[in-house]
Amino acid sequence: MERLRSSPLHANISTALDKHLEVIHVVQARRKEEIVNASSRQRQGTPRGQDDRDVFALAMAIQEMSAATRKARTTLWCALQMTLPK
Repeated sequence: MERLRSSPLHANISTALDKHLEVIHVVQARRKEEIVNASSRQRQGTPRGQDDRDVFALAMAIQEMSAATRKARTTLWCALQMTLPK
């Protein structure tokens, strides 16, 4: 869109996209932690009580990602509206 406009987009657009990428990485990290912890507990035969914390952390990260995704989509829609000819 920047190339179509021949000018840079507003700084908030880049910020929203950077935040979206950041929360995606957080969700990936929480998921990896959940998998590692679940597999180590399974090998040790430990009760599943610790799973709740991992699942809760993953759920919170997904909630943040959902909000960041909505903001990124809205931001990209605004950028598209600014890019389109009048």
